[in-house]
Amino acid sequence: MAETILLSIKDLHASIGEKEILKGIDLEIRPGEIHAVMGPNGAGKSTLSSVLAGKPQYEVTSGSITFLGKDLLQMSPEERSWAGIFMSFQYPIEIPGVSITAFMKAAIAAKRKALGLEPMKAGDFLKLLKSKMAFVQMKPEFAKREVNVGFSGGEKKRGEIFQMAMLEPVLSILDETDSGLDVDALKIVAEGVNSLHTPENASIIITHYEKLLEYVTPDIVHVLKDGRIVATGGHEVIDTIQTKGFESF
Repeated sequence: MAETILLSIKDLHASIGEKEILKGIDLEIRPGEIHAVMGPNGAGKSTLSSVLAGKPQYEVTSGSITFLGKDLLQMSPEERSWAGIFMSFQYPIEIPGVSITAFMKAAIAAKRKALGLEPMKAGDFLKLLKSKMAFVQMKPEFAKREVNVGFSGGEKKRGEIFQMAMLEPVLSILDETDSGLDVDALKIVAEGVNSLHTPENASIIITHYEKLLEYVTPDIVHVLKDGRIVATGGHEVIDTIQTKGFESF
């Protein structure tokens, strides 16, 4: 039986404007794996996540990305989401005038339609909403609040973990989601990632801090430097970063 590969990146080169940022990325992710991508500022970490999410300002100049056997580069950002990719942002945007309930209802309706499923009944949706809010320890009154409007850093992160719980993605990408967070907010993110992790899904944690990785244990750690993966290993890679810094690679 062939080994299942969720995401396969081969010799990926990507630019923004005239500047090449990714200079040949190779990466494979299998079900049940948590990958950490670490590196200094400007290494290309957020560019990698942006390319995976389909941000239009980034141009892939060569290489390939397949997700569940399909050409990811031929899919719109919406199609990537419907197929099971979720991205947690470093700075989640505010959506004034749109409640969390309305936002999630629209997101789930669009995904079910794309997958050829019947619309979710109102009662079933509310039951799901309440159970997932309880799961991530989100106060019930947040359901009526506008998306991220007036939220603290920790509340925004809990909100994103709630979105993950509702959408049940196959691949979650956390793009420097720990940047600027205090320990309590870090634990919110970590508890969410750990509790939502299953043998069928996978996560990519993009960071230049080791702190989050004290709470979420990655299976594989990659060091991204100057647009290339220069080291891959286990926890020993994190230990080297802690003692010698990224300049040791």
